[in-house]
Amino acid sequence: MTPHIGQRITAQFDALTAQEQRVASFILDHFDDLAVYSAADLARLTGVSKSTVSRLFKRLGFESYRTVKDHARQLRNLGVPLVIDANAMQEEAGAPFQRHLQREQDNLQRCLNGIAADQFAALIERLDSARHVVVIGFRNSYPLALHFRQQLIQARTQVRVVPHPNQSLAEEIVDLTEQDVVVLFGFRRRPAAFASLIDALERSPAKVALLADPTAVNFASQVTWFFETPLESLSAFDSYAAANSLICLIANGILHRRLAEGRERISAISDVYAELSELEAPTMSVDWSAQ
Repeated sequence: MTPHIGQRITAQFDALTAQEQRVASFILDHFDDLAVYSAADLARLTGVSKSTVSRLFKRLGFESYRTVKDHARQLRNLGVPLVIDANAMQEEAGAPFQRHLQREQDNLQRCLNGIAADQFAALIERLDSARHVVVIGFRNSYPLALHFRQQLIQARTQVRVVPHPNQSLAEEIVDLTEQDVVVLFGFRRRPAAFASLIDALERSPAKVALLADPTAVNFASQVTWFFETPLESLSAFDSYAAANSLICLIANGILHRRLAEGRERISAISDVYAELSELEAPTMSVDWSAQ
């Protein structure tokens, strides 16, 4: 596998000149902003000449700065973690975490702005009336699938995550009917068989909702609902804050649609929690009848 730019810089850093090291460190500290910088910007911001910037890229194996940008964009789309200096988490003015907060807000705003109200309402209606809700997620999407199921099952029955660990998926989707809804989490980096799963679900009579990052947009035409959820962060790892916020929004939509049944179910679940001593004692009680 071809080394990514972070690995190339790390491997050659000691052999770089002092000026080249300055540019290399800046690239790692501001990797997520490479798309908005020109080679001239890099030279100006690091106090070196444009020829130094060009020389560094060639030493790292890139033909031009455009090649570097394309490489960085591809890494981000694939979800490859790139080690970034912790100083990238701070604004140049020194306000801690401000850039991180802004990026999280941008992700959530992009997610919500891309959701049509009628499509969201249709999803909530089908999740409320479905015979079964089947939730699927692999790798980084698996914790999201578990969390989604745990939220939904507070308000309704027949919500399950498939497949079970070390089990196959075919048995779980072969009996899907038009009365079922599949909620598929497809965030990068997806397993190789993901496209085949999409094809199989498209052939099934069930409605399918796909929650995924923009790299899954090619699958949008094969599902009933596609909710694009950005994962961009300032540093090495993706952020799933917007995805979890969307889960919260959907779960609350279900609960408010079946408020009476939901209250009764939550109250019954709480009683069983107490009988089994499964949870720590609450600091306050909730009287659902008064809500």
